Amino acid sequence: MIDVVESIRSYNAKRDPERLQRKYLAMRHDPFTFLRGSCHLFYAQLPSSKLLSKAPPTWVCGDLHLENMGSYKGDNRLVYFDLNDFDEAALAPCTWDLIRLLTSVHIAAGSLQLSTDQASLLCKRFIASYTSALRQGKARWIERETATGMVGELLNDLRGRLRSRFLDSRTERKGKHRTIRLDGRRALPVTDKQREKVTALIHKIATKQADPDFYKVLDVARRIAGTGSLGVDRYSILVEGKGSPDGNYLLDLKQAVPSSLVPHLAIAQPDWANEAERVVSVQRRMQAISPAFLQSVTMGRKSYVLRGLQPTEDRVALTDWQGKLERLDGVLDAMGKLTAWAQLRSGGRQGSATTDQLIAFSEKQRWPGELHGLTRECAKQVRRDWKTYSKAYDQGAFRL
Repeated sequence: MIDVVESIRSYNAKRDPERLQRKYLAMRHDPFTFLRGSCHLFYAQLPSSKLLSKAPPTWVCGDLHLENMGSYKGDNRLVYFDLNDFDEAALAPCTWDLIRLLTSVHIAAGSLQLSTDQASLLCKRFIASYTSALRQGKARWIERETATGMVGELLNDLRGRLRSRFLDSRTERKGKHRTIRLDGRRALPVTDKQREKVTALIHKIATKQADPDFYKVLDVARRIAGTGSLGVDRYSILVEGKGSPDGNYLLDLKQAVPSSLVPHLAIAQPDWANEAERVVSVQRRMQAISPAFLQSVTMGRKSYVLRGLQPTEDRVALTDWQGKLERLDGVLDAMGKLTAWAQLRSGGRQGSATTDQLIAFSEKQRWPGELHGLTRECAKQVRRDWKTYSKAYDQGAFRL
């Protein structure tokens, strides 16, 4: 029996207290946010089932849920909709990503005003699309020209998002000079030592680039973003880019921590140079096209993932389903395909299942029904854990 309170406190120990307190408060808000912030707890309590231990091994993002797919601009300058969070990435049974995504559907049903039956229908759509895509054995992708429904609406809405407006939303401008806006919502101040370390790192990276001046650091701030990762070492970095003031770029530098899946896996993992190499390597394998600037770097004894912050980054507004289930059905259809395509695309790499093995798995008839039952079991566990957490939070157990 896991001590929920002690497990959460232990897992988040040594994180930045100011941002960690925000994480704890967010997790108190509702079960879905709690699910997003307690990935380690989810995998520590997976039901005992051969479907979750003997399914074909694939590369998984590890923290697949309704809000971990979204839009971004690839390094080829085109905008895509795809899986977008690989902090927990690992080599695991293919069903681990599936059960976490399906559990998130049931847990988010309350905030989306979905009935239990409607949530179940959406779960069935996801699995049907996933298995159909696996059977075809070919990895595809979703871009603006091929997107439909709510995903298509998102990608079309991105056309009008200009870099200057994006910068105006995140920075303060004085003439031709910008600084990161320290609004307490997206950014917090750094110490002089933190600024010096980050600036030195970016300068080191710049010396290896064709245009070193692009990476001239204009400002640095501690970044506030996400839920599960709140409190890890993370920075927003404003660089010169293509010229001040409106050609500036924002970069995200995020510490990579060990995957919370690995302690519960019987599958041997590659011997990565560091955690950031794991995250970036798996992301490049699973996504159709990688985001701009994506790379792993080290700063002192820690490793970090560096990437660009973009005006085109966004998620589907799931609450805008307008009471029409077919709108959410289209989103789950896309998510099922994307999950299958990512597993196919990364197949046959360092122990992951081949395309033929995944096709054979997709053709088995019994496992989808079993997975639905396991998902409901997981959803009940998450709700119980949230109630335990909420009671402890209200009693002051998570004050820092």
